[in-house]
Amino acid sequence: MEPVAMSPADRSGSLVGRRNSSGLTRDIEIIEILGSSEAMASDGLGVVRVAQLTGRDKTVVSRSLATLADAGLVDRDPQSLNYRLGSRIFALAARSAESTLAARARPMIHRIAHSTRETTHLCVLRGGNVLTVLSALSPHEFRSTGWEGVTTAAWRTPSGRVLISDWDRESLRSWYAEHGHDRPIVGPLDPAMSASGFVVLDTPPEGKARIHDFESLLVEVERIRERGYATLDEELESGVVGASAPVTDFTGRIVAAINVSAPKSRIGDRLEVLGTYVRTAAAELSQALGAPKAH
Repeated sequence: MEPVAMSPADRSGSLVGRRNSSGLTRDIEIIEILGSSEAMASDGLGVVRVAQLTGRDKTVVSRSLATLADAGLVDRDPQSLNYRLGSRIFALAARSAESTLAARARPMIHRIAHSTRETTHLCVLRGGNVLTVLSALSPHEFRSTGWEGVTTAAWRTPSGRVLISDWDRESLRSWYAEHGHDRPIVGPLDPAMSASGFVVLDTPPEGKARIHDFESLLVEVERIRERGYATLDEELESGVVGASAPVTDFTGRIVAAINVSAPKSRIGDRLEVLGTYVRTAAAELSQALGAPKAH
């Protein structure tokens, strides 16, 4: 195959264009161009510009973009008619990142469960919900269990509050306006019962609710920032307490939360000690993911 002139996207290191490559390779080339700094800076690229960068006929490029849009891999702005990376690309990337995170975290999650002898979860944020991607069960017969693969309203959980604790005030305000009244369970379970068998509470008992409006969310977020962990005392499940701490990646961004939950009768008087322990474990996992050491 004869070499072709490098486009600006090529010179930035994204790919080398091939005029006669297969259809899949051509589509990948378009996706990479739409992920280039030029496309990101201008909120997408039009058919003519994509054709220039690929060195292909604009009619062919237009058909390819239409096919990719039908698949959800690119989006077309109805005003500018520019194309940009689609939501499906980001959803697939998020799932891949979560799989990698779960694989790296698995030994740590099992170690925490063995050390505390309590059920331990790894959680991520999905919109207004917390998704449990990994669980290690307590060896006790009476245990909190069964949340893996289930989502629940983030504002009701310590993990959810931890996962948004590095957001700025306006981001928190927008998020709470949209999700601050979501029901506890948002998953394949009966809304009145968790898989652990504990009753899931639509309304926390009097005096138990940490979050009841936006200002109380801000207070809780500040508490999490100061302590490095969040606690839960029967807000979500009757008779269940827990502690969560943030996991950060190499950028310092919070990407997950480690949560340990247990019956209040067994660990309620040691909840703050548990929070400190989970914070230390989360920091260790963060360093394994490349996060800078805290000073």
